[in-house]
Amino acid sequence: MTTTQEQADRFADAFTRVLGNVTSVIKGKRDEVGMVLVALFAEGHVLLEDVPGTGKTVLAKSIANSFGGDWSRVQFTPDLLPADVTGGLVYNQSRGSFDVHRGPVFANVVLADEINRASPKTQSALLQVMEERQVTIGDTTHDVPRPFGVVATQNPIEQEGTYRLPEAQLDRFLMRMALGYPDHDHEVDVLRDAAAGVRPDSLNAVISTEQARQMIAVVNGIHLDDAMRSYVVRLCAATRELSELRLGVSTRGALAIMRAASSLAATQARIYVNIDDVKAVAHAVMGHRLLLTPEAELRSVRTDDLVDRVLAQVEAPAARRAA
Repeated sequence: MTTTQEQADRFADAFTRVLGNVTSVIKGKRDEVGMVLVALFAEGHVLLEDVPGTGKTVLAKSIANSFGGDWSRVQFTPDLLPADVTGGLVYNQSRGSFDVHRGPVFANVVLADEINRASPKTQSALLQVMEERQVTIGDTTHDVPRPFGVVATQNPIEQEGTYRLPEAQLDRFLMRMALGYPDHDHEVDVLRDAAAGVRPDSLNAVISTEQARQMIAVVNGIHLDDAMRSYVVRLCAATRELSELRLGVSTRGALAIMRAASSLAATQARIYVNIDDVKAVAHAVMGHRLLLTPEAELRSVRTDDLVDRVLAQVEAPAARRAA
């Protein structure tokens, strides 16, 4: 289905309402909140990485409450088991059989809080559901509700009690972002709202689950011509040639750029992707997919700088509008 201008206009209106709802709690981070929403409407997952106390959990809860569907929260700890996330088989003594117990991943929005405090075994329990939106319990595969998105928070890996997320799981996140501290005036607003009782739990849903599904369909119908696809592929291929990296952006990463750019175009009521869309999502989509060499890590090379270099080196095609 090709997205029409009328559908794009409706998408942009609904997106603005959701963004306004979330930013009524998250102060001074409109661009960051907007990018997280861009990822979710592209049916992608988001990893929020920052120091404790910057509002990662509040943001995730505010987004979840703005959707009309179900949401759940999993607090990741070292003793958390994979079955605590996905569910498992529970023996029913009265019937003498095993019943399926569905875990918290069976929700439209799943908040995975402090995901890197759990063991790698438990972290990997999310791999199947994040990629395939299915969970295998026993011999049966179960679909999770749609839309489905994971908003995970992560503390810096230098902190005590954290585990580095494996590359395979990082690649499942459409975007990785950091919030950072608000400026002085917005931090004052946060204190004022806290005193007034303004919290994520007080937010009402501003769109329904069905509306969210329709918005995802709009993103899937955004036009992307072959010249733009070629540009995305060349960007990813260029990262694989950088001497500072032992692993560049994969084909899954190229698909992620395409989806994220399409979602961003829809937020602006545009039915086609342009160069600016790709560049705007490049850092959030590509950064966590770049694995530095040990030498580059010792030199404190920043992946954002490498993305900037690739964007500057790879020639962009002339912008063309969809017919």
